[in-house]
Amino acid sequence: YFLDKSDKYDSRDVERLQQDDKWVENYLIWRHDVVDDTLKMIDESFQWRKEYTVNDLSESVLPKWLFEIGALFLHGYDKEGYKLFWFRVKHHTRDPKQQLDKKKLVAFWLEHYAKRDHGKPLTVVFDMAETGISHIDLDFVRFIVNCFTDYYPNFLTKIVIFEMPWIMNAAFKIVKGWLGPDAISMLKFTNKSDVQEYISGEYLPPHMGGTDSFKYSYPPLVDDDFQTPLCENGPITSEDEHESKEEIDADNKEAGELNEAQNLNQKKMNSVEQISKSEETDKTEVKQKNAKKALTTFKGPLLHISPAEELYFGSKETGEKKCLIVLTNVTKNVVAFKVRTTAPEKYRVKPSNSSCEPGTSLDIIVSLHGGFAASLQDRFLIMAAEMDQSSGAGVPELTQFWKEVPRTKVMEHRLRCHVIESSKPSSLTLKDNAFNIPAKTNEDLHIQLTHLLQINKRLEEQMNRCLWFQQLSVVLSLLSVTVAAFCFYLAYAQRS
Repeated sequence: YFLDKSDKYDSRDVERLQQDDKWVENYLIWRHDVVDDTLKMIDESFQWRKEYTVNDLSESVLPKWLFEIGALFLHGYDKEGYKLFWFRVKHHTRDPKQQLDKKKLVAFWLEHYAKRDHGKPLTVVFDMAETGISHIDLDFVRFIVNCFTDYYPNFLTKIVIFEMPWIMNAAFKIVKGWLGPDAISMLKFTNKSDVQEYISGEYLPPHMGGTDSFKYSYPPLVDDDFQTPLCENGPITSEDEHESKEEIDADNKEAGELNEAQNLNQKKMNSVEQISKSEETDKTEVKQKNAKKALTTFKGPLLHISPAEELYFGSKETGEKKCLIVLTNVTKNVVAFKVRTTAPEKYRVKPSNSSCEPGTSLDIIVSLHGGFAASLQDRFLIMAAEMDQSSGAGVPELTQFWKEVPRTKVMEHRLRCHVIESSKPSSLTLKDNAFNIPAKTNEDLHIQLTHLLQINKRLEEQMNRCLWFQQLSVVLSLLSVTVAAFCFYLAYAQRS
C-alpha cells in the first residue's frame, strides 16, 4: 500500500509507523478496527503531514505575530484530567492570505503536544465570547475538525463550545455534518452557568465564571504546566536538614485535631513527636509505602526515573502525604537536575535543584504541606542536563548552569499525581494515621518484599560489576605472566 505512494510520505512518519505500536493502535481505534478504513486514514494523514511539513514545524518557521495574538494555545485541564486546547475565536479574523500560516499554527500546537505527552487526548474549547459575524470562518473551522477526525487519531475527547452567538447556529449545523455521528456526541454547548460541568473554575478565566488568573503572553512559548517557579523552600542545605516551620505548625495542628477527637492526650504527644523524625527515617518510610508503585521505570538518556508515570498520594481520609522519586544517573558525567511543579504552594520537594554523580542513585522526597491534598491535575517536571567535569555542583554553579545550558540538551520527563482513596471506614483511617499503629496485612508484606527485591537487584548489579572487574583483572594478570614468560624465554635463547 505504501510502495505505490512512498514519494508522497515523509520517511520519518513511515519509520515511526513501523516502530510505534501505540500510534497504529490509535488509528485502528478511531476507525473501529476496520483495516481498510484505517489504511485510508493513515494514507490521508501522511500525505497531509508531508504537505504541511508537520515534522519540521517550529516557532522559527512560523510568523511571530501568530503566537502573539493568542488565538490558539494549550492551558489547563478539564475535570477528567485531559489537556485543554483553547481557540479564542474573538482573536481570529477571516483572511485568505493568512489562512495557510494559521492552519500550520494549529498543526504546530497539536504536534508539539503529541510529542510532549505521547498523544494523550485533548479537550478542545471554542471560547466564542464577544464574537460576531466577522469571526465566522467555516474553512478554518473545517480544517480544525479535520485535524481531529482525519489527521490525529483518537486525539479528541470532547469539544466544549462556550457562549455560541445565535447568529452562528446555522454555521454550526454545517459543522455537525462534517463531524460524523461519533464526533457529534462530543459537542458540548455551554454558557457561564453550566461550563463547570466539564471544566473546574480553577482553569476557567473570569469571563467564563472561573478564577484562573492566567494571562496569555508570548514569548516564551506557553508551557502553562510549569510556568510557576521552582518548588524550592530556601537553600538546598537547609531544605535537606530541617522541615519548614510552616509545615511543622500545620502538621502539629492536624495531629492535635485528630487526637483531640479521640480524647487521648498522651497519644497526641507521640503523634507530634513523629513529625520531627530524621530525613533518613522519612526516606525509609516513603520507600516502603511506594515500593510497589516505583517498580516502573522511565529510561531516559541521562536519568532513569522511578516511578515512570505517576506519584501516588492518599486522599484526605488516608492521609498519605509523601512520595519518593528515585533518579539514577546512567551517564559518565555529573547530571544536574531540577524538579518543577504546577502547584508549588502545595508541595515540598527535597532536593529540588541538585546534581547526581555518574552511576549513582538519588532519592527525592515529595511531600504535601499541611492542610493541602493532592489533585489529579497536579504535575511534576523533572529536567536534567549533563555538566562538565570541571563545573562545580554548588547552588551558584547550578544557577548559572541552568541559565546557560541550551534547551536542546535538556532532558524532560513529566509525572502525574494519582490519589488513592481509602477503602477503610474514616474513623479507622484517622486512628491508624494518628497513632501510627502498624498492621501487617498481605499488602504490607508484599510491599516489604518488593522493597527487598529492589535492594537485592541493586546488590546483584554491584556484584556483576565486581565480577566483571575481577575477570578483567585475571585476564590482565595471565597476559602479564605470559608476556614475562616469553621475555624470559627469549633471554634464555639468546644466552644459549
